[in-house]
Amino acid sequence: MSEDDTPKEEAAPVIRLEPSKTAFIFIEFQNEFTSEGGKLYPAVKASLEKFGTMENAAKVLEKARETKCTVIHCPIQFDKGHAEIGNRPYGILKDVKDGEAFTAGTWNAEFADSMKPIESDLVVKGKSGLCGFASTNLNFLLRQHKIENVVLSGFLANCCVESTMRTAYELGFNVYTLQDCCGATDVDGQEACFKYNFGMFSTPTTSDVIMESIPV
Repeated sequence: MSEDDTPKEEAAPVIRLEPSKTAFIFIEFQNEFTSEGGKLYPAVKASLEKFGTMENAAKVLEKARETKCTVIHCPIQFDKGHAEIGNRPYGILKDVKDGEAFTAGTWNAEFADSMKPIESDLVVKGKSGLCGFASTNLNFLLRQHKIENVVLSGFLANCCVESTMRTAYELGFNVYTLQDCCGATDVDGQEACFKYNFGMFSTPTTSDVIMESIPV
């Protein structure tokens, strides 16, 4: 094989995001996942440490605000008793109900200190399932603000982030996902979903690249 025949890696696409058309959606940056004492923190701790999730997400949040992008927080919460989840749940929602996770009005359901909304941010209402669009006003917020590009980060990479990503793709948004601003209960699982799934429904990228993509 000659030098000219050697396969060459494709260059990563150049990303340019217009702030007025771009929303950063931060999914479930709540104490239950992000903070010592959260019920799910031990499960995601290795992922947070591996990718520097919390530090990177805080930098992205600051950059999004500085550049006047739309900032949207997408928390999940349930009333005490988790009546929103049926009597015969299975899978991840069964674990949430059995563990009484993300109970409204508790410290566990509050935003992490580094990711708390400010007055100019938007907060999604009604999320009690996995996809950020199902049962919520997220699509309304995006349409009202004339958003074309959505940048996703948060928890869990292979659950709520992936569900939200797929729906955003189907709705016609340009979707970007930040591997080093997500968390999962398994490092290999997080790497696998970005390697095998996310490229089908988004442009997978990192915090450094996405921050460089926004004009100052």
